[in-house]
Amino acid sequence: MVRGDGDGWVIDPDGSRYWGVHGAAGLLLRAPLADGATGVLLQHRAAWSHQGGTWALPGGARDSHEGAIDTAMREAEEEAGIDSADLRVVAAVVTHESPGGWTYTTVIAETDEPVRTVANFESTELRWVEEQHVDQLPLHPAFGRAWPTLRERIAALDPQG
Repeated sequence: MVRGDGDGWVIDPDGSRYWGVHGAAGLLLRAPLADGATGVLLQHRAAWSHQGGTWALPGGARDSHEGAIDTAMREAEEEAGIDSADLRVVAAVVTHESPGGWTYTTVIAETDEPVRTVANFESTELRWVEEQHVDQLPLHPAFGRAWPTLRERIAALDPQG
């Protein structure tokens, strides 16, 4: 088991490309904001990256020895400087499965307040965005397609929100 063996493209028979030899995962981190709304941490993807310039979740390729939650936590630490000890994982949802079997899992976690973040070279910005305003940003296409399903899952977790 080697850390880092998940980097690489998977190409489906229809030509669709997906990053992560063993699939991928990302962290949807929620926290109460000062105005009482609930925020989600989003990453503005660096221009050079796949679908650069769009907004998405910190995340990336899953290594062969990792589960989706481990991947999401590792990627959030690498891309945003987030310590997983500060988070409570509340759900893991497969938000994309390709015809060839590649999957992307969104791990939903919460924290008591917006945590401090430090962007790495894969981000131009990290921002806490009110949940109700997420779809007003230019989203990564796959995240944009997954967002309505994620909102439904969040509503089931937090019926008052």
